[in-house]
Amino acid sequence: MKISVKPEFGHEPAALAFWTRVAGEALALGTPTPFYVCSALPMAERVAELNTALAYAGFDCGEPRRPGRICCRHWLSCKTQPVAPLLRWWREQGRPIEVVSEFELHAALAEGFAPEAILLNGPAKHHWLARFELRGLSVNFDSPAELAALLPLALKLDWRCGVRLNTSEEFDPENALLPTQFGFTAGEAVAALKQLAAAGVRLETVSFHLRSNIPSAQVYERALAEVAEVCQAAAFAPLNLDIGGGLPARQVLTPGGKVLDGEFGLRAFAEVLRSSARQFPGLREIWLENGRFLSSSSGVLVVTILDIKERRGLRQLICDGGRTLNALTSLWEQHRMLSLPERTGPEVPTTVHGPTCMAFDRLARMPMPHSLSVGDRLIWLEAGAYHLPWETRFSHGHAAVLWHDGGGLHPARSRQSFENYWGQWAGK
Repeated sequence: MKISVKPEFGHEPAALAFWTRVAGEALALGTPTPFYVCSALPMAERVAELNTALAYAGFDCGEPRRPGRICCRHWLSCKTQPVAPLLRWWREQGRPIEVVSEFELHAALAEGFAPEAILLNGPAKHHWLARFELRGLSVNFDSPAELAALLPLALKLDWRCGVRLNTSEEFDPENALLPTQFGFTAGEAVAALKQLAAAGVRLETVSFHLRSNIPSAQVYERALAEVAEVCQAAAFAPLNLDIGGGLPARQVLTPGGKVLDGEFGLRAFAEVLRSSARQFPGLREIWLENGRFLSSSSGVLVVTILDIKERRGLRQLICDGGRTLNALTSLWEQHRMLSLPERTGPEVPTTVHGPTCMAFDRLARMPMPHSLSVGDRLIWLEAGAYHLPWETRFSHGHAAVLWHDGGGLHPARSRQSFENYWGQWAGK
């Protein structure tokens, strides 16, 4: 089955052919649209690509570790793509997981992660983490109140402790003049590190997370310099430097058409880490929690065209899935779309809408072939990050999810039934 390629998106033809084939196989199984298909194969490629850059800069990225080398450890960002088969695959690779909520911690434990392979981040953990009597967790404290409440438990359960900083490079994405709500200020962090050291806990980690889609490696460089100053002021030599995530997604455009990773180089990023690591004597590991960069390309959304309208020079495709239900990130990202069957010929201004009664429900707006017809399927690429977590049930149920394990397709989640949709209410 042929596919159309828009070269400005930079997709490898092999990747396009893979998703076209897999989506076709899912349809042949009778899977009702809309549905997601997820696969670990693209994610494995991203991990390998990042490890190649890190190894080039002199880091160890696996076992066995060489004496004197700093190791880079990848933690799975559970919140980015909480799909059970993905968690199982990641665990089978021998890699650890990062969670930020009570539900995510339950999920990690349910999928077989040992406490020693679980990292706790996120705010206000002191309101729920005490309910888990788990020894050996890695926990990055987020506030003075959280630290005060959880410190006795950290001592009792031998947690590997860390402190998250709020650097000046971390700001509200909607207002760059304002900080986010996460982590300690520099002064608070110095006091916290001294308090933890005096208490005798396993104080090992300093942490920060900037935001999504960092535009250049120099942003990390400036943040790392701030973190080093805090560590020096606290007389703290961390064993682990947790730099969070934030590497920009591949093959994705801004609403204005700019490539998100157009100015970001993995080699430059790895060199920044190498040079910045000199500011942390005794450093053993750099922890990375990249979600979007690793998993964005590991999923697609497949929808069916239900109706077509033409008005004011615009062609409107009404589909059974869209932004409101399945793809909130389409509000600030442009993703490539394929069609099944392939449609060619003259392109016209086109908007792809979902089925809900909201003008907000717009999956894409781009030139598309006028030959697209009712019943055709559209494949929305790069749907492997923050789509399932932000999925809604706005007058519809949740979509089906299929998992591709390299050998074939398997149902991972059934389409939500009305009984499940409505049966949640008390008295049913």
